[in-house]
Formats: sequence, C-alpha cells, structure tokens
Amino acid sequence: MTDKAKERALAQRYVAMNRKARHDYFITDTVEAGIVLVGTEVKSLRTGQASIQESFAGPKDGTLFLINAYIPEYKQAGTHLQHETRRPRALLLHKRERDKLMGAVKREGMTLVPLGIYFNKRGIAKVEIGLAKGKHKADKREAIKERDWKRDKARLMRDKG
Repeated sequence: MTDKAKERALAQRYVAMNRKARHDYFITDTVEAGIVLVGTEVKSLRTGQASIQESFAGPKDGTLFLINAYIPEYKQAGTHLQHETRRPRALLLHKRERDKLMGAVKREGMTLVPLGIYFNKRGIAKVEIGLAKGKHKADKREAIKERDWKRDKARLMRDKG
C-alpha cells in the first residue's frame, strides 16, 4: 500500500459500501469522483444510511450520472425541503477521466459500478467508481474457493506457529 493510499484510508469515513460489487465484477480501474448533492442529501449521508447496492453510473447528456443510488429523506428537515430518494446525481470528473470511462463503457462493454461513498478529510462527499467487467458463475466459485483456502492457510499457520 502506497503512502497516498494509506493516507486516503485513514482520512476516509465510508458512508455506504457496495461489497457485493467485488464479488460480481472484475474491477479493473477505480476513480474518485465528486457528486452533486442538495443540502438534505448531505445531512442524510452524514447519518450513514445510504445504499448503493443496486446502483450504477452511466452517461447522460454528455456527463456521468450515479443512477438508482438510495439516499433516504432527512427526517429533521421540513416536508417541503426534502429531496427525491433515487434521483440521478451528476458525478464530477475531469474531462479526460470522464471521456476515458465513457469510451471504455461504449467500446469494451464495461460497466461503471459505485464501490463506496465517503467523506474526504475536507468533509466533501466523494464516490469511488470502479470500471468493471461482469463475472460468470465459475469465476465467482473460483474466487470463493481461493478466499476459503487463504483463510484455512492462515488458520493452519496460526495454529502451528
């Protein structure tokens, strides 16, 4: 792990994680993106109740959007100040990054999967997007077998050592 990765791991406070994404997809590349939110969405995210399990990122009108991410209503706000819970939210990326991701999706049949939403050390909400390719059942079984073997190997080493 590089120094920058260690620093990022310490600074991040994950609000929502998509653990199943690493099981269902081969993640080839990850990108950190900003996200356009309204005030009640930020407050609701800080309570840590968001879900990105069934969400994905996709192009729309030349920009990337986070689609189908669930951010619940903020209970303390009035009824007229609430946001839509599953509205498409624009992702903020540099033009070169955006074009690279959109090109990979169009050319190679890849998918953009959100891996997590977190607040960076400046308190700004960020989304970790993974460029992914779907796994087949055999690939998933192989990954499970490998994970179980690593766990058993660690257990054996711990008991003998």
